[in-house]
Amino acid sequence: MKTQNVSRTVLVAGAGAVLAATALLYVPELLGQDPPPPPGPAERAAIAAHAGAPASLPDLAALISEREKWLRDHPDDDSSWARLGAAYTERGTRLGDVRDYPRADRALRRSLAERPATSGNLDAQLGLGALAGARGDWRAAKEWGERVRKADPKRWPVYPVLIDAYNGLGDHKAARKAVESLEGLHSGAMVRGLAAQNYRDRGWREDADAAALAAAALARTDAEKTPALVRLGDLAWERGEPEEAVERYGAALRLVPDHAPALAGRARALAALGRGDEALRDWRVALARLPLPEYLLDAGELHEALGLDGDARALYERLRTSAPPSAEVSLVLLEADHGDPVAAAARMRAEWARGHRSLRATDAMAWALFRSGQTQEALGYAKLATEEGLRSALFAYHRGEIERALGLEGQARRHLAEALRINPAFSPLLAPRAAEALTELGEPSDELPRELRPREPVRSRGTDSSSGTGTGASPGRGTRPEKPSGAGRSSSASPEAAPGRGSGTGRGTGAPSGKPTERAPERAEKPERTEKPERTERTEKPAGSPSGNSGERPGGRG
Repeated sequence: MKTQNVSRTVLVAGAGAVLAATALLYVPELLGQDPPPPPGPAERAAIAAHAGAPASLPDLAALISEREKWLRDHPDDDSSWARLGAAYTERGTRLGDVRDYPRADRALRRSLAERPATSGNLDAQLGLGALAGARGDWRAAKEWGERVRKADPKRWPVYPVLIDAYNGLGDHKAARKAVESLEGLHSGAMVRGLAAQNYRDRGWREDADAAALAAAALARTDAEKTPALVRLGDLAWERGEPEEAVERYGAALRLVPDHAPALAGRARALAALGRGDEALRDWRVALARLPLPEYLLDAGELHEALGLDGDARALYERLRTSAPPSAEVSLVLLEADHGDPVAAAARMRAEWARGHRSLRATDAMAWALFRSGQTQEALGYAKLATEEGLRSALFAYHRGEIERALGLEGQARRHLAEALRINPAFSPLLAPRAAEALTELGEPSDELPRELRPREPVRSRGTDSSSGTGTGASPGRGTRPEKPSGAGRSSSASPEAAPGRGSGTGRGTGAPSGKPTERAPERAEKPERTEKPERTERTEKPAGSPSGNSGERPGGRG
C-alpha cells in the first residue's frame, strides 16, 4: 500500500499528461462509452519513467520532441523543463551520446530558474543528481541526492541516484542501506535489478541470480525486460558459464535485436567459447550502436588476441580520442596495458582525488601503480579491491600478478588460480597470461616454511630423554607453530591512509599475535658432574622480531 501511495503522489506532483492518460483509461467505461485509444509514444515514455522503468528509444524520442514543442509555447512550465532534462540524460546514457548532457543541464537549470529549489522544486534537483551520476561526478550526485532525500525521504526515485553515487565513492555500506530503503518504498523490476547488483557486489551470487530472475519476471514491457535478461547474462558470464550467458543474451536480443549491451555481452561469451568470428561480428554491431569506452577496450583486446593488431590499435586510438570524462577507468586500464603506464598511474591518482573510489577504480589504481613500477603501493589497493566481497576474475588476476612480482609466491599462486576458477576465459588476452604465470610458479613445496615447523626438544648431553628428567621440551614451547614472519599487519587498512602497507614490511611487523607463550625455565635440571654440562638456557627469538633474522623474505612463501 505504501508503494501505491508514493506512486500516486508522484503522478499528481509532476505528471499531468500521465495522470490524464491513466484517468482516461477508466472514465469512459464508467460512462458507457468506448475506451480511448492506448497511450501514444510520449505518454508511454512518461508512464515508464514514473514507474522507474526504461522507455523504448522511439518512445523516449517522442517524449523529448513533445516536451520541446510544448515549452516553446509555455516557457514558464518548470515541471516540463525538469522532465525534458531527465529525458535528455536518459537518452544520452542509453546512446552513449554526451552531447545530450549539456542540453539536460540547461533544461534542469531553467526549471530551477522558473521554480527555485527553495520553493520545493525537487524534480529538477533530482534530475541534476542523475545527470551528475551519468557524468561520473559522484560527489555532486551524492550532494543533489541527499538534498532531495532530506526534503522528502519517501521520494523513492532518489534512491537509485544515491546508490550509484555511494558505490562510485566507495561507500558501499551507505549504498546497501539505500537499497534497503528503496525496497521499503517501491517494488518492481527496477528495484529487483538494483538488489541483484547489490548482492553481486557483495559476492552473494545465488541471491544476485535470484533477484535478477525476479526482475525479468516482473518486467512489463520489452524495454524493461531486455536489460533484466542482460543482467542475467552478465552474471552467468562473470561466474564462468559462457554457454548460459549466450542463451540469456540471445533472449534479450530476440526482444530488442540491436540492443548494444546484449550484443557486447554475447561477444565476450562467444569469444570464450572459441567462436571468434561471431564475436567480432557482434562487437562491430554493438560499437556501431553504443561505443562505450569499456566496449572499445574489450573489443580491441579480442582483436589483439586474434592477431588483428592493426584493428586493435585503431580501437585503442578511438577510445583515447572519443572517451568522455566519465571513462577515466577504461582509459587508465588502456594506458596501463597498451600505452604509458606512468601516465595511467598519474591519471588514476587524479581520479582518486576526485572521489572516484568504486571497486573498479580501486582495481584500476592497483594495476596502474603496478605497471608503472610502484608495486608495493599497488598491493594495498589490490587487497582493498578484492576483499570487499565482489568475486572478479580480473581483480584476482591483478592481485596475483602484483604478489608474484613481490615474491609472495603462495599468495600469488592462490589468487591466479582463483581468477581461473572464477572464469577461465575472463579475458582473451589476460586469461592465457594467468595460466602461464601459474605454470611458472609451479606446484607449492611440500616442505613447511621454517617458521611453521615443529620445534625440536632441547636436551642435555648424558640425560635420558625418555625418563622425563633433564631439559626435555621446555614448557609452552614446541607444541604450537608460530605465525609466519610478516603476518602481523592487517591487510584491510585503507590505501588512502597507508597505501601498500599490508605486505608485512618494516620492523616488528612479524611479531606473533595473541598471548605470548610461557617462558622456558632459565636453567635445566643439573645432571651429575661427570663432565661439563652443556648450557640449556638459550631461548630462540620469535621469527620476525626486530632482532631476528632480517634476511627472511617478508610475508613468507605461502
